Amino acid sequence: LKTASGRIIGSNTVKIEYYPYPEESKKHPHNPQGTLHKHRWSDSKVYPETERDFLVYIPEQYEVSKPAALMVFQDGLRHADVNASGGLRAPLVFDNLIASGEMPVTIGLFINPGSVTGQPEGSKPRNRSVEYDSLGDSYATFLLEEIIPFIVNKHGLNLSNDPAQWAIAGGSSGCACAWTAAWERPDKFGKVLGWVGTFTDIRGANAYPSLIRKTERKPIRAALLGERNDLDNQFGNWPLANRQMETALAFMNYDYRYW
Repeated sequence: LKTASGRIIGSNTVKIEYYPYPEESKKHPHNPQGTLHKHRWSDSKVYPETERDFLVYIPEQYEVSKPAALMVFQDGLRHADVNASGGLRAPLVFDNLIASGEMPVTIGLFINPGSVTGQPEGSKPRNRSVEYDSLGDSYATFLLEEIIPFIVNKHGLNLSNDPAQWAIAGGSSGCACAWTAAWERPDKFGKVLGWVGTFTDIRGANAYPSLIRKTERKPIRAALLGERNDLDNQFGNWPLANRQMETALAFMNYDYRYW
C-alpha cells in the first residue's frame, strides 16, 4: 500500500494509520547525548525468585551538585530502544528536550517486569501481571527500597526530593502500574504518563474510577492517552475503562490531560 507521495506503509497488510516521528524523537548529533547503563536485578525481597534487566539513562548535562529529576518507565527496555520502529525512543526524546530546555535534567530508569527464576530465555515475564495489575504498595516499595537506592549508590546520583520532579510512565498494564505507584506514594511520584491503561478487572484496577471519586484529591498530575479500538473481553472494555478514569479525574478536579 502506498501513500499519495509513494511511501510504502504496508506489505501484505493494510495500516490504517501512520504516525511519523516528530523531531524530538530523532537523533540530533549536535545535542548532548546521554548514556545508558544496563543492570540485572535478581535479589528482590518484594518479588522473590524473580529477575529482570533495567537501564539507567544519565544525561550529559547531569551534575552531581544539582538535584536531578527522575522518570521511571515500565516495560522499560523496549521504550529505551532508540532504533525501534514504532517504539518510544525515550532516550532520544530526553536528549532533545533537555537540550532545548523544555525538560529538566532527568535521570531515566527503564525497568522490565520480573521473569520467574528459571523460566525459558526470551519468554514473556511471568511476574508482569502480578507487579503491574495488582493494587497496593508492593511495586512502589520495590522501586523505592530496592531499585532506586541501588542506582543512586551505583551511579552516585543526586535526585530531587520534590515529587513534582518524579514521574512514572507505562502503557497498558504498565499504565495501571504507574498510576498505582503514584496513588500509593504521591509523596514520591507526583506525575504519571500513561497510555491505553488496563483499568479493567484483571487484578482490581477497575476500582480506580470509584476510588478517585471517593478519595480526597491527591497531588498527582496525569497525562493519559486512550483510544477507541482497544480490547473488549472478559476483563472489561479498555476504551470505556479509560474514559471512566478521565471522567473521575475531571470530577475530582485533578490536574490532568487526556487524549
